Amino acid sequence: MAIQSMTGFARHEGEAEGCRFVWELRSVNGKSLDLRLRLPQGFEALEQPVRKAAAAVFARGNLQVTLSVSATGAAVEAVVNKAALEAVIDLLGKLGDRIDARKPALDGILNIKGVLEFRDPELSDSARTARDAAVLEGFLSALDDLKAMRLSEGAALAKVLGEQVNEIERLTLAVEADPSRTPEVIRERLAAQVAALMDAGAGLDRDRLHMEAALLATKADLREEIDRLKAHVTATRALLEGEGAAGRRLDFLAQEFNRETNTICSKSNAASVTAIGLDLKVLIDQFREQVQNLE
Repeated sequence: MAIQSMTGFARHEGEAEGCRFVWELRSVNGKSLDLRLRLPQGFEALEQPVRKAAAAVFARGNLQVTLSVSATGAAVEAVVNKAALEAVIDLLGKLGDRIDARKPALDGILNIKGVLEFRDPELSDSARTARDAAVLEGFLSALDDLKAMRLSEGAALAKVLGEQVNEIERLTLAVEADPSRTPEVIRERLAAQVAALMDAGAGLDRDRLHMEAALLATKADLREEIDRLKAHVTATRALLEGEGAAGRRLDFLAQEFNRETNTICSKSNAASVTAIGLDLKVLIDQFREQVQNLE
């Protein structure tokens, strides 16, 4: 599966066994897969299949899933609440000897709150199974639509990230080619720094001088940082062109990009290299911000 965003929305409507149902799925960024499910009463049996299906498709993202259901037919059942009816009849019998009044008519008794109830017809076991199967199929369709949207968003983000990686590579090569890194310039700078050390300390012994010169030479060398930046560029491109969830690994590479750039800025003895390093830092921050949207 190609890289996908964690942001998306899907809606699916359908009808089954006298009811109309609507699935709405919303997905936003998350460190792991967090599914929040809202089902109406009577549809609790769908919870585990829904969670299992979502986990099979997505690895990360805060996913909010809502099912709304309404009756499609006007047919309802009139049901007598026998317990309430018996209580009313018993009360009428007790009061009949004490109050001189007409006996209540049937319609009057049925109009007493709680005696007569209207509700949707009860489904048979087979009808309920067929309904749940159709509603679950609707969820799977919504899941496919959400996946398609996340893949589309992911493709757009991958293009943006690819352009940013190209720019990171360009700036890395600019550091590598900077005139301040030529052996002649480095030699001249080291000679000037060593001369400054000798002038500052007349009693500086030869071993100490060699040590200070070695430290200066090490600080002037950016080869290791440049090579690592190039390696990270290659690894990032492989992830962007690969399959499966790559958000966490790209986030790690963004941190590594930043680490090497910070080192380049701290070791730089040239304003031009420092300026390139600062441009790299801004670009890497933008890269990492986009990576947060990927699964």
